[in-house]
Order: sequence, then structure tokens, then C-alpha cells
Amino acid sequence: MHIFINEDPVDIVIEEEKTIGDVLAGIDAWLAGSENQISGLRINDESICLSAMTKAFERSLEHIDSLNITVSTWDSLAVEALLNSQETLSSYAASSFDDKAHIKKVWEESAAARFLAEFIPDIFALLVKTLSSEANAGEMAQIIDERTREFTDTNSEMRTLGKLISNLAKRLEELPLDIQTAQDRKVAETVRIFSLAVDKLLRIIHILKIQNVNIENVAIDNQPFSLFIEKFTALLGEFLAAYEGNDVVLLGDLAEYELSPRLLKLYTAMGSIIL
Repeated sequence: MHIFINEDPVDIVIEEEKTIGDVLAGIDAWLAGSENQISGLRINDESICLSAMTKAFERSLEHIDSLNITVSTWDSLAVEALLNSQETLSSYAASSFDDKAHIKKVWEESAAARFLAEFIPDIFALLVKTLSSEANAGEMAQIIDERTREFTDTNSEMRTLGKLISNLAKRLEELPLDIQTAQDRKVAETVRIFSLAVDKLLRIIHILKIQNVNIENVAIDNQPFSLFIEKFTALLGEFLAAYEGNDVVLLGDLAEYELSPRLLKLYTAMGSIIL
């Protein structure tokens, strides 16, 4: 049997493997840690759709002359899943009431939905809510556009984020005064914007790692990048707990003296790598 990965022949010796699933399990183990995943399969001249993959795993290797395996990067699969879901949203928004349930069902059974459910669960949950007519499809489309740009135009998203972070750092410094003057609405808005900005920053860090951008060699405050992130996320947890627990003194201190300067340093360090 001849085995190909992305159309290139590979020298894999079949020993104890009895089924296609056995072969793919070995290749999957080989790919582990590489941010690559099996995304397609052709048996002899028969293309196997993702929904039929599980059944194909059980097929014996007897009478199989060739196995062509498609391997894709994680970020390319993410973009494909997001774009597929964006098309579903467009169809859903333009469809009649009677067709909406069918569109939702088809999407939920798709490879895009399975990928998002496993790897980007917040987007999956929002899409399920939107396709259940519980959220605005236009707003969801904007969220997916932003997430897609984070993969396809990371530098531009970082530049856009920089403007927000500059203003946000100032708001964090002013948070103790806002608390003292009982500006509850502004305090809540600052916490909300901060959470969204940090989530986006951490997503971009993850994307950069997937794209093999070497960020671990960057030191922040004479600390390794990973250690700085670890401490920063711990402080973030304390900050959100203080807000939920109405510990206004701790909330203000963390915002002004810990998170504001660290947020600026983190963004500056990341910008030095990709901007």
C-alpha cells in the first residue's frame, strides 16, 4: 500500500496495523505537538468526507492500494471553520422561518461546528445561540469577522488593539477615583473593556505561537515571557474576583499599580516582535 501526505509519498512501513484507523492513529501521534491535524482522506480514488471518517477508520487495509492523507495547520482549519460559519449566518439571515431550523441542523453536523466546539468553544456557543434566534445574526457576523482577521491579518489587529490599550491603561489608573466618586457605570465599563482587551491579546499570543513566531525569547521586566504571562493572568483572576466580590480597595490597587503598567509592557513587548 502506498501512503501519501498532502500528495507527497511517505515511507511508512505497515507492521501490526490492520485498519485505516490504526494507520491514522499512528500519523496523528506523529503530528502531536506540531499544530497540524488530519483534515482529509482519500482511499484509492475515493474521497472521504469528514462526516464519514469514523466509518472509514474501521475499514481493513486489505484491497487498499493507496491512502492519501491531507494534513492542515490548526490556524488554516480555524479560518476555514469561521468562514464556513459566516456563510451559514448569511444563509440563516436571508432564509424563511421554516428553513432556519434546517440550516442550524446542517451546520451543527458540519466539520466547522465540530472544530469550533472543540477548539473555539466560545464562538461555537455564540453561534448556537444565534442560530436558535436568541441573538442578532449581524452582531455575530461582526464577531466572526474580527476573529478571522486575528488569524489572517494579525498585525493590523494588533495595531487596532494598541489604540484601545493606551486608553484602557489610563482608565485603569483612574479606577480608584472612579470607585471613590461612585461612578459605578464607568467602573463596570472599564472592567468589561479590560476583560475583552486581555482576551483578545491572549488569543493573539496563542495565534503567534501557532504561526511559529518566536515570542518566548522576549523578556519583560527581566522575566521570561511565559513567566510574565503566568503572573499577569494570575493578577487578572484576582482583579475579576475582587470585582465580583465588591472588594473595591483591592480592585483599585490592582488596576492602578499592577495591571495598567503590566498591560502596557505586554503590548509593547508583543509589538516589538510583529509590528
